[in-house]
Amino acid sequence: MSIKSKLHELKLKYQGKKMAPAFNAFHTFLFTPDETTHAGGTHVKAADDLKRTMNTVIMALVPVLLFSMFNAGYQHYSAINGFPENFSVMEHFLTWDNFWIGILKVLPLVVVSYGVGLLVEFIFAVIKGHEVEEGYLVTGMLVPLIVPIDTPLWMLAVAVVFGVVIGKEVFGGTGMNILNPALTIRAFLFFAYPTWMSGDKVWVHEAVERAGGPDAISGETILGYLAQNKGAEMSYTVSDMFFGFIPGSVGETSAFLILIGGLFLIFSKIASWRIMLSAVLGSLVMGLIFNQVVEMGWITETSKFYGLMSFDFWKHLIVGGLAFGIVYMATDPVTGSQTNKGKWIYGFLIGFISVMIRVFNPAYPEGVFLAILLMNVFAPTIDHYVVQGNVKRRMKRLKNAVVLPKDSDGKAAEFQAETV
Repeated sequence: MSIKSKLHELKLKYQGKKMAPAFNAFHTFLFTPDETTHAGGTHVKAADDLKRTMNTVIMALVPVLLFSMFNAGYQHYSAINGFPENFSVMEHFLTWDNFWIGILKVLPLVVVSYGVGLLVEFIFAVIKGHEVEEGYLVTGMLVPLIVPIDTPLWMLAVAVVFGVVIGKEVFGGTGMNILNPALTIRAFLFFAYPTWMSGDKVWVHEAVERAGGPDAISGETILGYLAQNKGAEMSYTVSDMFFGFIPGSVGETSAFLILIGGLFLIFSKIASWRIMLSAVLGSLVMGLIFNQVVEMGWITETSKFYGLMSFDFWKHLIVGGLAFGIVYMATDPVTGSQTNKGKWIYGFLIGFISVMIRVFNPAYPEGVFLAILLMNVFAPTIDHYVVQGNVKRRMKRLKNAVVLPKDSDGKAAEFQAETV
């Protein structure tokens, strides 16, 4: 008898017991349930389910996670020893020393995120007597990728409990939440512990510990430099920005790998290309508007907004967390718009507002998570007006319908309606 069959027998034996939801979660983690569709009705059969959909997103995140583990060490040693002059990926980036820093700092974040989040999910499943929902499989991977490298583990645990309970379970669980759980966790961290979520020290390992000492190091991000009008002091190239050899949140730096992950999600039909494309267009439009304001002389170099306003409009997509948010968070099928036209509006406003917040909030020059949370709230409203617009157009066509009289052969009345 196979392991799958034995597990199925145990499932039937303990069916209805208090801990059955927890056992079923482990049972179906690697195996599909040993059940067949009941006869007597029409059913849609497909190879995918919620768990496999979540696993597909995780597959798109794995390259980003691996890159972030190397980048954690690279930024740490570069801040101490200076950036190498003749940079080589194999010699300076893909090294065991860099990866070891990632193992020590990034993996614990992943373990705590999954451990605490799934524990809360199991507790709620046992209490409510329903199956463990797989929605946290992606959230558990997203959370450690959107926080600073030295975020205390206890702090992350508290935020995860808050995000899962308040951001999802109180609304009814997976599929019922109105806010993205990962961004709810990020927002809690930002407002509860702001000194650990912003500044020029939190983005590089040990920068906080060394602050004020003789061996102090800086971990300023590109957006941080621009917010202080110190863009001229940056030594990062466009290539560094695109491939991700820059400081920032753990997994948000590599626009190249995020782009690959986005194409994979579009190809697998997991994420909406409409939301991604419209968000990109929205950010480009807002960035272009700011560039024009600077060119027209309305903003001078003495303004505190000059650095970010004068930043090339297309570069906003390859720095900060904008690309990561567009690909992996704005496309959340639960909290985003559901109608096709609504997705265009929803995505465009996310990109537009993200760049706006970046420029007008110099204390925290990143706005994508706030923009997505804001649009999560307005997504149902957008869909409502899109649907109402469709209803009004159809009612108008009905009023304009022409009823043709019966012909000489006595055929039934025919209806002719205008097409849109």
